[in-house]
Amino acid sequence: MKYMITWNERPQGSPMEYENAQKRILEVFSPWKVPGNFKIEAFVIRVGDWGGYMLMECDDPLEVHKFCSMLPAFTFEARPVVPVADAIRVELEAMAYRDGLKSK
Repeated sequence: MKYMITWNERPQGSPMEYENAQKRILEVFSPWKVPGNFKIEAFVIRVGDWGGYMLMECDDPLEVHKFCSMLPAFTFEARPVVPVADAIRVELEAMAYRDGLKSK
């Protein structure tokens, strides 16, 4: 399954708390290794912001959940996604099914 993971920094308190959170984020993230079952297509940070995006594929939703649980200073969203061409194909199939129903 492909996922689009997004993250945003959680609101902190004082400027010092933000600095400490950023230090901790780097401390936790720096030794992290990409799991063998992650196929990352894009892993980017928003310019001038504390958040980003990862487009990846993984066969184990618990590994995705584990990644999203690693950095509590961020809020994460992991959304399953499909290619547009595949989505259009099944939408056309659904429309054909509806159109084939007899009206009451």
